Amino acid sequence: MILIDWVKEQLHAAYGQAFANLPEFQDFKPDIVVTPSTQSQYGHYQCNSALKWSKRFNLPPKVIAERWVQALQNLNENPALKRFSEAVVAGPGFINLRLSPEYISEICSNLIGDSRLGLPKLAAPGRVVVDFSSPNIAKEMHVGHLRSTIIGDALARILEFVGYEVLRLNHVGDWGTQFGMLIAYIRQEHPELLDQAHQIDLPRLMQWYQKAKRRFDEEASFKLLAQQAVVALQGNEPQALEIWQKLCLISRKGYQQIYDLLDIKIEERGESFYNPWLAEVVQSLESQGLTTLSEGALCLEVPGFINREGKPLPLIIKKSDGGFNYATTDLTALKHRVEKERGAWLIYVVDAGQSLHLQMVFAAARLAKFTKPDVRLDHVSFGLVLGPDGKKFRTRSGETEKLLDLITAAVDKALSLLQVRNPDASIDDLRHQAEILGINAIKYADLSCNRLQDYAFSYEKMLRFEGNTAAFLLYAYVRVQSIKRKVGSNAPLGLELNLSEAPEIELALKICQFPETLMNCLEDLLPHRLCDYLYQLSEKFHHFFHSCRVEGSPQQQSRLKLIEGVAEVMGQGLQLLGLRLLDRM
Repeated sequence: MILIDWVKEQLHAAYGQAFANLPEFQDFKPDIVVTPSTQSQYGHYQCNSALKWSKRFNLPPKVIAERWVQALQNLNENPALKRFSEAVVAGPGFINLRLSPEYISEICSNLIGDSRLGLPKLAAPGRVVVDFSSPNIAKEMHVGHLRSTIIGDALARILEFVGYEVLRLNHVGDWGTQFGMLIAYIRQEHPELLDQAHQIDLPRLMQWYQKAKRRFDEEASFKLLAQQAVVALQGNEPQALEIWQKLCLISRKGYQQIYDLLDIKIEERGESFYNPWLAEVVQSLESQGLTTLSEGALCLEVPGFINREGKPLPLIIKKSDGGFNYATTDLTALKHRVEKERGAWLIYVVDAGQSLHLQMVFAAARLAKFTKPDVRLDHVSFGLVLGPDGKKFRTRSGETEKLLDLITAAVDKALSLLQVRNPDASIDDLRHQAEILGINAIKYADLSCNRLQDYAFSYEKMLRFEGNTAAFLLYAYVRVQSIKRKVGSNAPLGLELNLSEAPEIELALKICQFPETLMNCLEDLLPHRLCDYLYQLSEKFHHFFHSCRVEGSPQQQSRLKLIEGVAEVMGQGLQLLGLRLLDRM
């Protein structure tokens, strides 16, 4: 069960009893807001809604809160509902609630061993399309792709666990002018690609792209050849198409190496996939009378969007030369995801710089009725990855850091750290642990930050074994496994927890709050809320570990089951973030 929702239900029931005789009660649907207490000495949950109703009921907030709490206590007199050990009014009208140890024990006992860890199955929640990662063909993935890839994967994992059907899409940049440049360059300089594509890797393609771009910018004759190559590609000219296909194949191989390291599952839907429907989408917009001509370009004016001069800001859907652009492709992709992919919720994990573009695309899609009103559209934006100097994270030479190099460096640094901590361990074991620890560290350092903000990348901070890091969380999971091995047995799943010490109660309560944490994550699509929860769970476990003996204590079986709950929730939580587990470290 979702504990916080149960608390709200109890407050709703008490509200009805407390205020039903007041004339102001009629036709008033209260918004009762409950939050976990920030300071455990005051209770487990708090409600400040009484402060908002003073004018409605013409009563002081404290009087409202006292009357409300009395009604809750009356409900709580029923032995079947005696689940609050304390409900008190504080300050001008705050309500602090504390659950009884017996009720916490009951909920936690039922959660442990449950494959969904207390999370109810959603009833026909619909299909979610998550658009993330999105590298460009013939270019290596760099640190700029890190956040989209990691955040998108974590959200997809959480959505899947909650009960959604998720389609993970990789909107790869595999079409456009850059391919004309590459095709023209390869025809002139590297025709061996056609016969030796298997010998060519992504870094070499990147070098060719940079040289082709330089010639495109500097040589008018080459620019003309590139433009002709684009036309040839769009017309399915066999050789141009063959070169393009080999470029895509080489690039996919390079990307897959990174996706395998990061344990990312994703399905490619490149820009080229939507080409067959672009003209149809433009025709639909024209037939609805939504387009205008501006300097030869076909534009869609979206209400509510203006430029710096205060004039309407158009969405260009067809260029003056007759070509389509990103807006056309994005509108077509959105339409396809709703109509063909059956998406009831579309999530775009794209950097904050694309915010205006996506807002206009969403508004245009609704204007053109390419999506139904009940389809949810979300732009999951994120800030930059910064270096120690506070600027965009780059190599010492000033180039953008390649993602593969970043991952390799993290694993190498993790190996050096583990060799110091475990000098007697075998090198094979250390390398296995280092790969998990290094990649976990990169992912968690990103996910533990509010995605809306920039964050500073630091190998030193992310690989620490203390503080809010992947290593600290993983160590809590490993320590539970160590205790279980030492005791040499598991507590029966049917065993009822017996909670008496404060660290036990606080730890069990935190375990019970796992389902509500996941729902909270999805409410605003902020994965760092799950990271915060797992960090707090780790801290409460370590406090319990130092305060409450497990092996040989009278409460051994109960405490074994309690730490099994820690392991289940911690293990599931880490996996939902895309982190891998270790039993020893």
